[in-house]
Amino acid sequence: MSAQQSNRTPDVVVRGSARNFRQEIVAGKHSLIADEPVNAGGSDAGPDPYDYLLASLGVCTSMTVGLYARRKQIPLENITVSLRHSRIYAKDCEECETKEGTLDRIDVELELTGQLSMEHHDKLMEIAGKCPVHRTLTSEINIRLLSARK
Repeated sequence: MSAQQSNRTPDVVVRGSARNFRQEIVAGKHSLIADEPVNAGGSDAGPDPYDYLLASLGVCTSMTVGLYARRKQIPLENITVSLRHSRIYAKDCEECETKEGTLDRIDVELELTGQLSMEHHDKLMEIAGKCPVHRTLTSEINIRLLSARK
């Protein structure tokens, strides 16, 4: 590991025991808990990892749409983002490049309220697909596993 990597403060730290699924998450000054549901062997003390992934996408989508509406003075009042994760057969996905095996699908449903014209609604839906987390999840991701063995 380079000196630059080891001296950089992490954005998020996750700690847990090897005895169970419960994890403590520290993100800046915020503390969160993650766990698995009881039917998966956890104690259901918090959302599971996929819930956090969906929450991240949903929060970013809502924030991005809201920011755009404020900047453009679009009369958007409320944003509700509902998300679902599933696994599907690649052959059942017409718009996907992968045609064999299974792949992850995230359905994102937006409810936008306010005195919105069809043009405003269509533009906000377009902007929703441009949130930074959406772009990250749909781009190539390079995840490096670095050992901090002690």
